[in-house]
Amino acid sequence: MQSEQPLLDHCPQSLPREAYVSPDWYAREMAAVFSRQWTCAGRLADLPKGHMRRVTIGMAEVVLCRLADGGLSAFHNACRHRGSDLCRGEEQPLGRLISCPYHAWAYDARDGHLVSVGHAHPTGDFRREDHGLIPVQVRLWAGFIFLSTASAPEPLRADVPLSILDNWPMDSLVTGHRWTKDLACNWKVFWENYSECLHCPGIHPELCDMVPVYGKGVMAENEVQGWTPDQRPERNLKPGAETWTLTGAPCGTAFPDLTDEERQRGYTFVTLWPTIYVVAHVDYVRSVRLEPTGPQSCRLTAEWHFPPETLGQPGFDAAEVAAFAKIVLRQDAAAAEMNQRGLRSPSFSQGTLMPEEFEIRHFHRWLLTQMEAST
Repeated sequence: MQSEQPLLDHCPQSLPREAYVSPDWYAREMAAVFSRQWTCAGRLADLPKGHMRRVTIGMAEVVLCRLADGGLSAFHNACRHRGSDLCRGEEQPLGRLISCPYHAWAYDARDGHLVSVGHAHPTGDFRREDHGLIPVQVRLWAGFIFLSTASAPEPLRADVPLSILDNWPMDSLVTGHRWTKDLACNWKVFWENYSECLHCPGIHPELCDMVPVYGKGVMAENEVQGWTPDQRPERNLKPGAETWTLTGAPCGTAFPDLTDEERQRGYTFVTLWPTIYVVAHVDYVRSVRLEPTGPQSCRLTAEWHFPPETLGQPGFDAAEVAAFAKIVLRQDAAAAEMNQRGLRSPSFSQGTLMPEEFEIRHFHRWLLTQMEAST
C-alpha cells in the first residue's frame, strides 16, 4: 500500500543543455557510467548454446559466449596480439576456442587463456599466461544476462527489490516478439520521459484510457495533489481490463503463482538504470532495453516474453499482443525526439523540474553521483 507522497517540495533545475548535446559529456558518461554499471545483453534463452554474440557496452565491444554446456563467459572483443576483433558478426557459432580471424591466435572460450599463437614462433621472453583475453563480468537475473566491464562492479540493483518478480516464472519465458527502433535523442531524454506522466494526457490517449490515473498526469494515486495515506488504493487498469493488450483481455492463461495484489495491480515495473526496464503483466512480460549510440541518438529494443504454452496456442499472434505497447512506445519515441530538437536550441540552457517529476530528479542525482565517483 502506498504510504507516502513522493512529490518534490521544490522545483529544482534539470541537467544543463550540454548533458544532452555535448560529445565531451557523452564520453564522460560512457567512461563513468556505462563502463562501470551493468548492461543488459538480452535473454539467456535467446543465446543458443555453442554461440557467441557481439555486444556494445558504452564505448567497448564485448564478445558474450554461451558454451556448449550452457555456461557463460564474456571478454573484450579484441585479440591480445594486435587488437583485431574476434567476433565479427552479430552472432556466430562457437566451439571450444575463440579464434582470431586475422592471425589465428586462439583462446579458451571458458576462461580466455591463450591456447595458440597460430603460425607465429615467439621468443623465450613471451609468456602465454600474460596474453589471455580481458574478462568481462557476467550476472544473471530473471533470465536476463547482464555484463559489466568494471573489474569489481557494484551489485546489480533496481528501483525495487529484485525479488519483486519471484512469482513470475521468469527463467522459463520465451521471447515471442521483438521490436527495435533507432531514436534521434540522447539516451537520458528517453529515460526522463519514462520517469514522469505529466506528458501522458497529451501524448498517450490510449494509455490514459487503459490506466485512468495516467490521465491525471501522474503515475500513481499517491501523486495526486491532496492525497492522504488513509485513502483506499484504486485499481490501476480500467474496469474490465486485466492486462496491456488492445482489448485488455489476457493473451493466455494468467501466471498461476501471482498474488491477488499482483493481479489487481495489472502491471509491475522494474527499472535497472542505465539500460533496461521490465514490465510484468498477469499473462506476459515485456522488457525495453536502451543503448546509447551517440550524444544525440540511441537504440530501443522492446521484447515480449511468454510462457511456451501461450506461444503454442493455435493461431496465437505475439505481434497482436505487442500492438498496444508499441502504440505507446512510438508515441514516447516521437515525444523524446521532439524534446531533443528543442534541447539543441542555443536559447535553452537548463530546464526546471515540477514536483511530479521526482523520479527524474532521482535519475539525475544517480547519474551525477556515478560521474563524480569516477573522477
